[in-house]
Amino acid sequence: MDTVGGTIVTPERRRFPVKTLAWMAVSPFAVWAAARVGGLERGSLTTQLMTATPYAAAGSLIPLLVALAARNRAAAAVALVTSAALGFSVLPRAFGTADAAGGRPLKVLTINMLFGRADTDSIMDLVRRLDPDVLSTQELTPDAVERLDAAGLKDLMPHRVLEDEYTAGGSGLYAKHPLTALWNMVPATGHKMPAATLALPGGRPIQIVDVHPFPPLGPHVHDWNAALRALPPASAPADPVRVLAGDFNASLDHAALRGLLARGYKDAADEVGQGLVPTWPANKRIPPIITIDHVLVDSRAGVREVSVHTVPGTDHRAVFASLTVP
Repeated sequence: MDTVGGTIVTPERRRFPVKTLAWMAVSPFAVWAAARVGGLERGSLTTQLMTATPYAAAGSLIPLLVALAARNRAAAAVALVTSAALGFSVLPRAFGTADAAGGRPLKVLTINMLFGRADTDSIMDLVRRLDPDVLSTQELTPDAVERLDAAGLKDLMPHRVLEDEYTAGGSGLYAKHPLTALWNMVPATGHKMPAATLALPGGRPIQIVDVHPFPPLGPHVHDWNAALRALPPASAPADPVRVLAGDFNASLDHAALRGLLARGYKDAADEVGQGLVPTWPANKRIPPIITIDHVLVDSRAGVREVSVHTVPGTDHRAVFASLTVP
């Protein structure tokens, strides 16, 4: 009987290149960092994604560890630069740089009422506890106006410039002190955005703008950009101090909002280390995850305190800012 001879050859298994894995982990975060630092977001999807930059900054440490484990020095270097760029973009909001500037106190409260559904008693509790000089409301409906007045707002804040309506477009300013409407300050772009001059006692008047552009969803991203560009810059030194308060549908990671800040404003929450406190969505199964409600103040103003409050019935949290103005 013949014996069959020969050599059994086992095919060599191809191993996935570990260094390639490192680049696959690093690349998306590097692109994100470049878009954030360069203000390169374009279109609706990337604009919406940019609100997640604080989470991307935290997650960018993972590809750094992957690159180090893979001993890929080039990928590790890119990952380190990426983490640093995202970190420097985000972390200052948690520390603040505010100085206790002197001047007259000005307290501002802003809330998006979600088609007027925000709980009236909770809003009135905030008004009585925080004692704001100005209440800026978005998605203000005629029914909500009646409920707030019946609950006592007409006595606490009798002065108002209202553009309420039965849609998300209604807005309104309430104040303890006299208001004079500034109908031509903000062009008709997006939702109603009333503006007014507040006769704050003790000095020059203050200008207040109730901000609520369309959200950057689908084709509305162009209206959103246009609305933020149309908001007035901070005033000249001889003019009244200007405050913008409302639902900007934008975070500090959006180039459009940073462009507005560059025109003479500062974000009150950012100034006192509260810039990462999320304001949307509230009262949902998931906790609030992004910060799109703001009080922007003229660079001449000081910021004493900022706090964020959950109000039943609405998907936005209220933002309160205690300021000082010259």
